[in-house]
Order: sequence, then structure tokens, then C-alpha cells
Amino acid sequence: MGLNEVVSIMQQGIWQVFKLAAPVLGAALVIGLIVAIFQATTSIQEQTLTFLPKLLVILLALALLGGWMFSSMRQYTITLFGLISRM
Repeated sequence: MGLNEVVSIMQQGIWQVFKLAAPVLGAALVIGLIVAIFQATTSIQEQTLTFLPKLLVILLALALLGGWMFSSMRQYTITLFGLISRM
């Protein structure tokens, strides 16, 4: 296995991490922005107010996208195990 193949595997791994983390982090970012705008307009400066909505949105995103995330990771893992025989 050459250096190019190792770099390709690492790039695929990093891309996989971004692909799986982006929807959950994006949802948390959007709800955080909405709560921050709400706090700014109502002058409520409670720091713990953002915690519960973010937690609920993250759990909802994981519940909705969990199957897709699992199948994507499964496919990547199968690909990696298939490459073991070439090492």
C-alpha cells in the first residue's frame, strides 16, 4: 500500500466525519442563532436558556438521521475492512 492510498483513506475518513457531523452541528447552530435572536430582542440574558432547545434539536436530529449515519459508517467500515487484504 503506497502513500497515495493511505492519503486517500485518510481523506475519505475526514470527509466521513464532516458528512456525519455537519447535519447535527448545523441544527444546533441554527437553533442557537434563533435563541440568541430571541434573547437579544427580549433582553433576557439567561445563559442556560440555550441549553435545552439545543439538546432537544440535537436529539431530534440524531433520531431522524441515525439510520443514515449508521449505514454510512457501516459502508465506510466495510470498505476499510476490504482494504485490509491489500495491506
